[in-house]
Amino acid sequence: MNVISDIEVMLFDRRDDRFAELEHRTAPTLEREHFIGVRTPELRKLAKDLRKREDIGEFLVSLPHRWFEEDQLHVFIISEEKDFRRCIELTEAFLPYVDNWATCDQFNPKVFARHRDELLPLIDKWLGSEHTYTVRFAIGCLMRHFLGTDFKPEYADRVAAVSSDQYYINMMRAWYFAEGLAKNYDQILPYIEQKQLDVWTHNKSIQKAVESFRVSDEHKKYLRSLKYKEHLK
Repeated sequence: MNVISDIEVMLFDRRDDRFAELEHRTAPTLEREHFIGVRTPELRKLAKDLRKREDIGEFLVSLPHRWFEEDQLHVFIISEEKDFRRCIELTEAFLPYVDNWATCDQFNPKVFARHRDELLPLIDKWLGSEHTYTVRFAIGCLMRHFLGTDFKPEYADRVAAVSSDQYYINMMRAWYFAEGLAKNYDQILPYIEQKQLDVWTHNKSIQKAVESFRVSDEHKKYLRSLKYKEHLK
């Protein structure tokens, strides 16, 4: 058998129908028929073994995949790639095929942390994409790698400037600003005080920040006062 057939056998050997139902409920944009039901720790372990195979490249170019778990394996394999240029090549080849928030959010190449300057122009390109999950991925990269000590207001400006009616983009924008309020409160607060975000994202950012244990009670009280009251329902 080839690597693609081997992977399908490996996945079905780990099948859990009840877990597949749970996965489907958490990623409702996909049809139930795309889920086998393999838990994430098993997929991560399998990905580490598979990336050592000489023929794994055949799997990485066999797009689109049939199964959600194949997409998960794909991002876990790319996330372990140590060569930045090769990682970007694989990332850009796969991003157009990401079709759900779970795969998008677990797509986290480790090598990005060591190449932030080279990553920024790519993030700008991805932010301009018409593909929902490419934009979400770009915002996630800014959230993971450019908050905290690496924060600059221009990065938050990029996220604030994103204009979309897509739920999965705006939810990530809200997550970004909530994380910003936890890590860079004084620098992110003006985006909330000056209402630089659309109403939904503004309120959702505050909601998520208020739910965080990393935001002080004093800050939470003030943030609640900044909500658009007519849109609280």
